[in-house]
Amino acid sequence: MLKSNYSGYLLEAGTDEAGRGCLAGPVTAAAVILPEGFESLLLNDSKQLSEKNREIIKPIIEECAISFAVTHLEPLIIDEINILNASIKAMQESICKLKPTPLYIIVDGNRFKPVNTIPHTTIVKGDSKYMSIAAASVLAKTYRDEYMNRIHEEFPMYNWKQNKGYPTKEHREAIAKYGTTKYHRMSFRLLPEQLKLEL
Repeated sequence: MLKSNYSGYLLEAGTDEAGRGCLAGPVTAAAVILPEGFESLLLNDSKQLSEKNREIIKPIIEECAISFAVTHLEPLIIDEINILNASIKAMQESICKLKPTPLYIIVDGNRFKPVNTIPHTTIVKGDSKYMSIAAASVLAKTYRDEYMNRIHEEFPMYNWKQNKGYPTKEHREAIAKYGTTKYHRMSFRLLPEQLKLEL
């Protein structure tokens, strides 16, 4: 059973990201402040939910949340500051968009950098422990999937609609065959050694 609050502050924001391990597309973060007494039997860590259930719970989160925000950070920024810093930056930017400003932040994972003077706690596997982090994980995942579906139309040969930019065998074979796009993260190891790109 997911817990509703960590800090005791009513305005507690949970934050999480999606797409950290992908070869293409943005890293996407969300931040959510849920109201006191929010309940949902369906809400869980987005990785534990089917795509259908994520789509069911997404509008419920958006409708019930006191505030929520989503941020995409593009591959150019990921390549410039590295994926860990980009993930943290995307979460920070999402938190800064929240109105009202949260009084406390709980973060999925074990790394974060302060947002202004707001106290925060990092929680490993927080998306399977706290409702607001789980809600943020669902929004980050669904918004990123929508983004990947859109850019799939531009570059259908990589099948991002299916693999969402993750390093599947099919995605890597498409990179070997067609090369890279503006959406690929050039600082990542896009191909294993045996499939070196001919540049």
